[in-house]
Amino acid sequence: MLDVAFAANAGGASYEKTTLPFIEGLGSRLAMWVDHHDHERHADYADDPRFVLRTKAQHGACPEMVTPERVEAAGHIDTICCHLDFDGLCSAAKWIRGGIEPYEGADDDARAIDTRLGQPSERARVLDRALRARPRDEALRGLMVRYLAQGADDASMYREFQAAAGGLEAMEREAKRLSARYFIRGGLAICDATRRDGPYDKTALLLIGQELAPISLVHDETTVTVAARFDSGIDLVGALGLGGGMPTRVSVAAKRLDEVIEILGEFPKNG
Repeated sequence: MLDVAFAANAGGASYEKTTLPFIEGLGSRLAMWVDHHDHERHADYADDPRFVLRTKAQHGACPEMVTPERVEAAGHIDTICCHLDFDGLCSAAKWIRGGIEPYEGADDDARAIDTRLGQPSERARVLDRALRARPRDEALRGLMVRYLAQGADDASMYREFQAAAGGLEAMEREAKRLSARYFIRGGLAICDATRRDGPYDKTALLLIGQELAPISLVHDETTVTVAARFDSGIDLVGALGLGGGMPTRVSVAAKRLDEVIEILGEFPKNG
């Protein structure tokens, strides 16, 4: 298990209903669980060497936690489960490569992309944009793991990712258009995305909001997503009473919109 967080108390899921039964069901088949998302139940596995669980503050991305020593300690495995973003896919590819980076600087790229701090390389930027443009394209994700596992030097595969990444431009334009709806309440920038002209890039929209206030909130017909800068020190998980997750980006069901605004709207404007 790579870059897969323990379930938090959001969206109907919970550690007790989701993660714990999964771990118990795997039993001895679980070789190793490597993750960097905060969760209060990490402490339960402190004495189990199969669990390498850290916080987002300790490791901004997961690939840097995949080392040759940990791959060797896990022994033979037949299945890798990973998060489906660049961070997770890069972790999977690095595991396949025995803990060796797919290319020099891949760990740094994953950290820059997952924290949204710093600038990733052009190659990583293209791969990240391709995934965000086609979030449900399983074939694309499989191709990307293969590309990275083989050393990220196949030009024909890379051209496919470039073509896919181009599809993000329309989603970014829609995010820019939606950003005109932001309004400020205390230290919270709020945007209603329930009425839109097409798919939008939620990450881009949240980042625009963070330029207006310490915390940005985007809500649509199903989900409320709130985010703050990775280095802000803001703990959204604690503020909203969730059991775990990324402290600076969380999502909850749309029915909690008024509650979330009430809680976070009191956040000071100056952070």
